Amino acid sequence: MSANNIVRILGLLAAVVAALISGGFPYDATVIAILGLVGGYYVGAGDRTAYLVLAVALAAVHGAIDGIPGVGMYVTSILGQVSSLVSAGAVTVIVVHIYEELTA
Repeated sequence: MSANNIVRILGLLAAVVAALISGGFPYDATVIAILGLVGGYYVGAGDRTAYLVLAVALAAVHGAIDGIPGVGMYVTSILGQVSSLVSAGAVTVIVVHIYEELTA
């Protein structure tokens, strides 16, 4: 298993746990942000545009399912945490792209 897959799995696991446990866990936002920043480093050059679109789309629509009785609030919470994870990764994607443009 590659480091890329490990970081992605840990990030998603942290996001789901933080969403489902009342009050999250200590430093949950920090852990999710760090895993997102590290995970963004592993996004390939060909996948950067799709990743940035994913970050914007998740940020825009993660609350749309809240109206579904029973499961809506849980799905919304999970998607909100995943949105935080992906948005942190988008920061790294942007910084890596700028670095590559400046050093090319």
